[in-house]
Amino acid sequence: MINEPLKIAIATGTRADWGLLTPLAHILDARDDVELMIVATNMHLDARYGMTVNEIIAEDLPLAATVDMTAEGDGDLSRVVAMSKCLEGFGQVFDRLKPDMVVILGDRYEMLSVATAAAMMKIAIVHIAGGVVSEGAVDDAIRHAITKLSSLHLTETERNRRRVIQMGEDPATVVATGALGVWNIGNQQLMSREELSADIDFDFGRRSAVVTFHPATLDPVDPGERCRAMLEALERFADLRLLMTYPNNDARSTAIIDCIEEFGRLHPERVKVVKSLGMRRFLSALKCVDVVIGNSSGGIVEVPSCGIPTVDIGIRQRGRDAAASVIHSGDTADEIAAAIEKALTPEMKALAARCDNPYHQPDTPGRMVEAIIDFAGKRHTVKRFNDLEFEL
Repeated sequence: MINEPLKIAIATGTRADWGLLTPLAHILDARDDVELMIVATNMHLDARYGMTVNEIIAEDLPLAATVDMTAEGDGDLSRVVAMSKCLEGFGQVFDRLKPDMVVILGDRYEMLSVATAAAMMKIAIVHIAGGVVSEGAVDDAIRHAITKLSSLHLTETERNRRRVIQMGEDPATVVATGALGVWNIGNQQLMSREELSADIDFDFGRRSAVVTFHPATLDPVDPGERCRAMLEALERFADLRLLMTYPNNDARSTAIIDCIEEFGRLHPERVKVVKSLGMRRFLSALKCVDVVIGNSSGGIVEVPSCGIPTVDIGIRQRGRDAAASVIHSGDTADEIAAAIEKALTPEMKALAARCDNPYHQPDTPGRMVEAIIDFAGKRHTVKRFNDLEFEL
């Protein structure tokens, strides 16, 4: 029995993870037995990416602290420096707030710093979306490292649940809940096509696409070169209107921003570049376009539940479970153009409209809250490695 309210911190570093975490935060905040505290860091505090901490404030949820981790430069070393600032900052925040648990989603470098600070301060970690494989990014290793630091695991699919158990985690602490982003699609008040068009000053026209391209951090080729190949492919579809969003702030992301901004200036009649759509506008856009193009996890996880195809470019998401509506493409302009052409066929549109999404489960945030409260009530203190019985 918990006499005092359970103090739960939610750590968020980007527009993407906050868009997913919002419904979970609202449910936790509404409970009398929970004291919620949100801590924002990284891209949320960066004007170059839309200062999305304002989205948290707009939700009227308890923003307990912010952690600045700004570092000069755009390379790998700058991310290491940023991680060190994040580690120190979250250590200080946790020392002041003294949460019982911290909720972390995903696999970004700042979340490894958050998890490390929490583990060293003996704060239980709830990890959402462990067990995923994304071979083309350093995020893959970071995600698995966070798994080993965490005490409760809320996975997006049953296959991912088995992977987490394979890493030695107690099956009783690993729960397949489905993906928050998929649940959001059917449970958010979305904008109409007309409302969204007016809000972002973009005409979707007869055919359109959402385009998001991030650095594939394990790709030896410069991300600017990869992005230019994608843009060369998009040049071949003159009637396709393009809503393009900024990448995240992984190393070498500036090259991508420069490329898409220049592309937007060259094609103002059919290209709109925005820093951040946020969850509501992004999900609303998915109801207005014919295809999603790029290498974002959203194209793999959320988009199949909107009944449209995804063109997934390059190695960044390689290894993820994917619906039949996801077309995996190579990195060259010819390969990307062929994948886009396939995605726009009536046959592919029909397939996307009826295919199953492996990330869907009913009441994902409710299942997560139930697992969190149940885990807290049992007060687990020691993690034991769960050996599987198999022969080498």
